[in-house]
Amino acid sequence: MPRIKRAVSAKKKRRTVLAKAKGYYGDRSRRYKIAKEQVQHAQQYAYRDRRNKKREIRRLWIVRINAAARINGLSYSVFMNGLKKAEVTLDRKVLSDMAVNDPAAFAKLAELAKSAQSV
Repeated sequence: MPRIKRAVSAKKKRRTVLAKAKGYYGDRSRRYKIAKEQVQHAQQYAYRDRRNKKREIRRLWIVRINAAARINGLSYSVFMNGLKKAEVTLDRKVLSDMAVNDPAAFAKLAELAKSAQSV
């Protein structure tokens, strides 16, 4: 059975790790062993934070909707419940955008939510 020589593939592997570590501080961008560990951690953080980003953006939408709803005399939960009872199917992203960019339309939705609550 022939001997397997890894020189080319091993160099390629090290080169890709060091390329990913470019810009890291000190030996983290220069020494393979340390760079490999740092790249691995960076990829774990990136994976985790892609999910956390979704949470944070949703929280921002809710804060914006709540602020606009309170301007119109409703709390967030009462506003959302009123929209649900009025069968308005706008998601939080759209409602947040309306709260920031179109307060008049948001005020109409708030009135709709108030009337649906009282019925």
